[in-house]
Amino acid sequence: MKNASIKISLFLNYFIFAILLNSVGIVILKSLENYNVDEVQASALEWFKDLPIAFVSFLIASFLPRIGYKKAILTGLLISMTACLVMYYGNSFWTAKFLFAAIGASFALIKVSVYSVIGLVTNTSEEHNSLMSTIEGVFMIGIALAYFIFPAFNRDGDPNAWLHVYWLLSGLALISFLFLYFTDFDEGKEVPGADLKDDVRQMIMLCAKMSVIVFICSTFLFVMIEQGIMTWLPTFYKRVLELPPNVSIMMSSIFALSLAVGRIGAGILSKYFSWFYILITCIAIAMLMVIFILPKTIDVETDVIETISDIPLLGYGFPIIGLFIAPIYPLLNSTVLSALPKKMHSPMTGLIVIFSALGGTIGSTIIGWLFKNMGAQKAFYYTLIPMILLSISLWILKRITKEYAS
Repeated sequence: MKNASIKISLFLNYFIFAILLNSVGIVILKSLENYNVDEVQASALEWFKDLPIAFVSFLIASFLPRIGYKKAILTGLLISMTACLVMYYGNSFWTAKFLFAAIGASFALIKVSVYSVIGLVTNTSEEHNSLMSTIEGVFMIGIALAYFIFPAFNRDGDPNAWLHVYWLLSGLALISFLFLYFTDFDEGKEVPGADLKDDVRQMIMLCAKMSVIVFICSTFLFVMIEQGIMTWLPTFYKRVLELPPNVSIMMSSIFALSLAVGRIGAGILSKYFSWFYILITCIAIAMLMVIFILPKTIDVETDVIETISDIPLLGYGFPIIGLFIAPIYPLLNSTVLSALPKKMHSPMTGLIVIFSALGGTIGSTIIGWLFKNMGAQKAFYYTLIPMILLSISLWILKRITKEYAS
């Protein structure tokens, strides 16, 4: 029962941060409309979100077990509550930058803690894989919900009405804070090294393993693909299909929902099939969708569209790619973490978070540059390049995956 309450707490925290963290695409769209910035300037929000994630993860991941996972999560929630209120009252591009910097720093605390606690409340690799995929699936459900929550606060004739959503988000963070505060939390006594200096050394030593190098490269490439699509999908629908802003945002929820279904399904499939064959198949299908489905989405003829139901069926096609790229992230992470001693989960998660953040930032920035210079119709075709590189890295990782346990 104790583990059940801990798992619920993990779900709640990840759900809240899914909405906060991945609203960046929506805020980019709002920044283009309200704050007089261009695509490249707006894409800087990704940097303000992801660089603090990488920086804070590097600083704290190796010795976070000594600080305490519960304290770290509670601190992250407090920072995020404050940032939401600053965004509401500040209402500027600069406060948007502050918002995502604060959320990024908080998420570093949350993610390293959550991934480490998964190892504490599971006993087998199958349990680890299942809980990891479920939590990541809940994360995607939160993202999908964000695409409905934000439009619900939009009002015609009031460009600032959407800011009221931050009162709701601050309240949700408070609820999550209180639930965790009153939850019993046995954090175990697993630490990476003998002291703080040795903790950092253990994290750095992980980077010397060839298997870990290939793994973090794979993580980097995947997040580059996922975040690049997720961040710019609302703008894609507005520019290419000329959808109203609210509809553009809600359409992007299809991508997030397909990610949720794919990640939860990955936990089931992995019980019967090798992670490698699942991922290679998924990447191949995703590439085919970029080659064949994306052009049909771009060329679809539309009449006047006022609601999501007015969109032709083909307009829903491309976001379904999320169903096939979804299993990659949780299966990769679970494969490496479940093979490591529990005392190394926190530093390894730090590396995962750092390179995920860098991959997301670079992917979103590249897509933003392509949107501005190549046009919205062509930008997403370039996701084929990291997909090809990811396929190669998975082949290499399969050959050396036994080294994770060494």
